[in-house]
Amino acid sequence: MSKVLVLYYSAYGHIAAMAAAAAEGARQAGASVATRRVPELLDDAAARQAGHRPDDTAVASVEELAGFDAILFGMPTRFGNMASQMKHFLDRCGGLWVRNALVGRVGSVFTSSGSQHGGQEHTLLAMQASLQHLGMVIVGLPYSFRGQTRMDEITGGSPYGATTLAATASGGWRQPSANELEGARHQGRHVAEIAAALARGGLGRPRDCA
Repeated sequence: MSKVLVLYYSAYGHIAAMAAAAAEGARQAGASVATRRVPELLDDAAARQAGHRPDDTAVASVEELAGFDAILFGMPTRFGNMASQMKHFLDRCGGLWVRNALVGRVGSVFTSSGSQHGGQEHTLLAMQASLQHLGMVIVGLPYSFRGQTRMDEITGGSPYGATTLAATASGGWRQPSANELEGARHQGRHVAEIAAALARGGLGRPRDCA
């Protein structure tokens, strides 16, 4: 059984919904799954003023990342890049990097944006670059998920990872669609299956790591 962590930052609930779907998919593949969020950088008053949705999911510590075979990272797009809360969390992973503690673990990414062309793919690729510096094996969302080829509706999704569109052209909130949630679910299953295969082959944890 592989151990999978779904680690996310979500201000308005869209990424939290995608994280729940990714976790469900990983469990469907037989993985042991934990869900955590990264710390909020805004104080409570500023978060309330910005309309952030309350979230009682447990906050992750940097050190616990080393205990998982695979990690799915989810965060919204901010001007074509990852949200500062996720970047701040990754910037604290120097100790893991020095010890090669995440080398050979599976890393995967999903995101959201407020428009159809809101920098989703750049955010996913930029995040993947950070994970490669940590030595993680990058896994995306393959075209075995046929939902990302749909032309009958506006939908997120890319080979680099599942995505959702958080707002409509009129500015109203839009929740993840069934197709977008299925993309996250498919990605969770795919990541868990690959992590299990690597673990069976003895490739997921380098010998010089705890």
